[in-house]
Amino acid sequence: MRALIARLLWPGLLGLCIAGYWWGWQSGHAVLAFNATYFGLAAALLLLEWLMPYEPAWVPSDGQLFNDIAHTVMNKGLGQAIAASLAIIGVSQSPPAVGGWWPESWPLAAQVALALVAGEFGLYWAHRTAHEFRAIWHWHAIHHSVTKLWIVNTGRFHFLDSLWKTGFALAVAYLAGAPRDVIVWVLAITAYIGFLTHCNVQMVCGPLNWIFSTPELHRWHHNRDPIEGNCNYGENLILWDMVFGTRLLPADRKPPSNVGCKDPVPDSFLGQLAYPFDAWKRRDFWNKKPV
Repeated sequence: MRALIARLLWPGLLGLCIAGYWWGWQSGHAVLAFNATYFGLAAALLLLEWLMPYEPAWVPSDGQLFNDIAHTVMNKGLGQAIAASLAIIGVSQSPPAVGGWWPESWPLAAQVALALVAGEFGLYWAHRTAHEFRAIWHWHAIHHSVTKLWIVNTGRFHFLDSLWKTGFALAVAYLAGAPRDVIVWVLAITAYIGFLTHCNVQMVCGPLNWIFSTPELHRWHHNRDPIEGNCNYGENLILWDMVFGTRLLPADRKPPSNVGCKDPVPDSFLGQLAYPFDAWKRRDFWNKKPV
């Protein structure tokens, strides 16, 4: 029974969230529906992390609870809100001429699927450049400095990192001419998948690992060894990792539980906010490849 539950959890939870948000969208209560599904998913995953954790070593506290929440609320939330607001205002006021090809006659679900693929291209390259260029890595190291994976540090991002990634994705969707409603749907789905990707819950995703970014893929991404950690950059979909050869999911072994990075990221929240700027002072700004 536990094995069956592990296979049903990822698609089941995502499906329930999307269905709940769709109901709210149709009934004119989209904001209420998103909050209910988002925080409901968080509560469910917190309970599941206690009942059936994937890695027992990640259950004890790492002393970063305050920092994880502060980064999520103040940095990721603020960065995404700024970037999303600018994109939505821009789309509402003056859709770009280069986006005239957008298939607005398609059903909403098909438009959202297309926007996920287009936006994922921006997310992929924003994420990949953050690993391959030291100047950008210094703010992304805040996310990778965690020593355990669980849903609370899903949103542990420096505000520069949030602006970078969200800006890339929304710029692609904006230039393609995606309408406001489609962008809002993509943001909602991204929030759900983010929780599911980072959670410390025993899940078996099977064929879904060839379509979506799943916890089975993302755990390899947090490998301390950059040779294996520089992989699986997808936020929602794994499509562009397959196209550009960065998908990794070994069949013969599990990802190491000793996650993290080699950078001397401070333990304090204020120290983590200052870390990229301090690192830029100490190192050659344009030196490539984090070590």
